[in-house]
Amino acid sequence: MDLAAELARRHANARAAMAEHDLDALIVAGSEYSGFEGAVTYMSGFQIVHRYAYVVLPADGEPFVVFPTEARYVGEHGTTPLEQVLHARPGEHIADHARGAGWKRIGVYGLDYIMTVRDYQALAGLDLVSFDVEFDIARAVKSEAELESVRDSVRINQRGFEIWYEAYVPGKTAAEVMAAAEEYFIAEGCGRLTMNMVLTGTDTFARPEFKIARSDEILGGFVLPSLEVAGPGMHWVEVSRAVRAADVDPSDETKRMMDAYVEYFDAARTAMHAGATCHDVHTAVSKGFSDRGYQLGHVTGHSIGMTMIEFPKVGEGSDVELQENMVLSMHPHAIAADGEGCLYMQDTWLVTPSGGVPLADLAMEIWVAS
Repeated sequence: MDLAAELARRHANARAAMAEHDLDALIVAGSEYSGFEGAVTYMSGFQIVHRYAYVVLPADGEPFVVFPTEARYVGEHGTTPLEQVLHARPGEHIADHARGAGWKRIGVYGLDYIMTVRDYQALAGLDLVSFDVEFDIARAVKSEAELESVRDSVRINQRGFEIWYEAYVPGKTAAEVMAAAEEYFIAEGCGRLTMNMVLTGTDTFARPEFKIARSDEILGGFVLPSLEVAGPGMHWVEVSRAVRAADVDPSDETKRMMDAYVEYFDAARTAMHAGATCHDVHTAVSKGFSDRGYQLGHVTGHSIGMTMIEFPKVGEGSDVELQENMVLSMHPHAIAADGEGCLYMQDTWLVTPSGGVPLADLAMEIWVAS
């Protein structure tokens, strides 16, 4: 990847969004919390290893990165071409720079979830505007270089699911089975950029709660692995399927949910086209579930990139229009009326002019372990 060219494209897209909202500057926050580090990498090329950082993008002027002093030797600082500042209190430095430059209105990505309290307090008196949605939409369309990274992450995620499936045997612990997939993810360069869990229940259905794959969790005859990773290019993706033992017959409720999943998968191929709204896609893909009386407990889908969950979300009332080369994570979380049974499977889709293209090639079915 030509990082300089990629950063120039990304900064130009962000500045176009800033201009639409009369911003003098944009602060992009990132932390080591899984999935929240990516915005800083997206805007600078630097991967946060520990602590947090801010990329500051003026409407007119050179961007720079601000790190807390204690992060001086944490991470590979030579990976970003941007000017770097280390300060005991990054917010104070940004505030001083903003006042010296005469900035009035400043957008912040990560204002609610990422920016530290002390840095927020240091920026008091400046007109701070939450800019999460606008920033995410500005970066939602992927470049060819980004799509190459996305496809590599999908390759890793899909093979990781297959390894999980091959390792699965009822009676093994969740940790034992997940370890086989995690070993592969680490070997392929994901590092710690994985968010992998399981949904378990009885031998015929899974319950809706996501669980860490611990050594005291004994897997039964029906399991929903939830696998989400980012490869070396740091683009997050999601790919998984439900898995059952060969001697298990899923509950009738689970089978009905599976029928709805097949309908969703087919509907997405045509509904997820450039020009459709996120509401349109949600309506099309959720019909099979709603017609059968199932509520969707988790978001139907969302844009995904260097941050694990990005806007726009695929859901009711979201009027954002899809554009070619957007990438969406789709994972309808179908939950039975009694709150017990559920079905949850993941796919990463590419938006094209004619419809959605699933980037993995796993059969949409409940996989049967041998």
